[in-house]
Amino acid sequence: MDFGLVLQTDPPASQVVSLMKRAERNGFRYGWTFDSAVLWQEPFVIYSQILANTQKLHVGPMVTNPGTRTWEVTASTFATLNDMYGNRTVCGIGRGDSAMRVAGRAPNTLARLGEAIEVIRDLAEGREALVDGNPIRIPWIREGKLPVWMAAYGPKALALAGQKADGFILQLADLYLTEWMIKAVRQAAVEAGRDPEAITICVAAPAYVGDDLAHARDQCRWFGGMVGNHVADLVSRYGEHSSMVPDELTEYVKSRQGYDYSHHGRAGNPSADFVPDEIVDRFCLLGPAEAHIAKLRALRDLGVDQFALYNMHDAREATIDAYGSEVIPSLR
Repeated sequence: MDFGLVLQTDPPASQVVSLMKRAERNGFRYGWTFDSAVLWQEPFVIYSQILANTQKLHVGPMVTNPGTRTWEVTASTFATLNDMYGNRTVCGIGRGDSAMRVAGRAPNTLARLGEAIEVIRDLAEGREALVDGNPIRIPWIREGKLPVWMAAYGPKALALAGQKADGFILQLADLYLTEWMIKAVRQAAVEAGRDPEAITICVAAPAYVGDDLAHARDQCRWFGGMVGNHVADLVSRYGEHSSMVPDELTEYVKSRQGYDYSHHGRAGNPSADFVPDEIVDRFCLLGPAEAHIAKLRALRDLGVDQFALYNMHDAREATIDAYGSEVIPSLR
């Protein structure tokens, strides 16, 4: 099993770079960041510094979207980083939650997302692609490689990931839902004539190593609020108790009253007060290192290839170090 570190690009950028260097020293192979231009600093600028200050770490957004940058710009940016540092990027992509909504736009449609996945990958790897009906190829790219991993929750998005993406990003660590969603992605891949085992499965969730479970829950409760944004969209589309979406995912958002993006992804987010302890425990990894190891082994048995650790709490360095000394060696 591989491990990734997920950070917000809060200033100073030097601290983001420092934490990524610490992660690599502790055995992490991937460094991810949020991508929301209004809320945080521009991640692609910071990726260049992360790559320059690490040896093997792969970097990318968790996640970008097809709406905030034109597709040829996204592809050229990834390709430039790869040309400078040697094919060490991954394009995590989704419909766009905070990046689009904060700017007053609706998230992208799945049709647009599916088209973008193929166009960005083709352009970044040096092939010709149609952008707004015009054939484009980036002529200077040589031996470019850009895996595109798609974030998804709902049935249509899961199907799209299986049909077109190189990897699937699931932003929660609930065992039941992970199994259900991996099966949906792989079934869609089979139906599309693809090898389902070739799709990389990445589970991303907060992890807090420590014995004070109540404190750990409070530090990670924000995540249930973030996931709740996507779940609320599913409920509005499919209704409550739909056969298309498990009740285990949708039931907890009944008490959701709204969401303030000024606190997005932060410990103490008041918009996450509706999230019960049970959801925090199911969606996150909490407790002593032994508890993390046990849950990660269960996730690995379900087919998870990478666990990406959201690291937005008051024990960032300690959790990275605990994973490096105790957790990662047990899963490798």
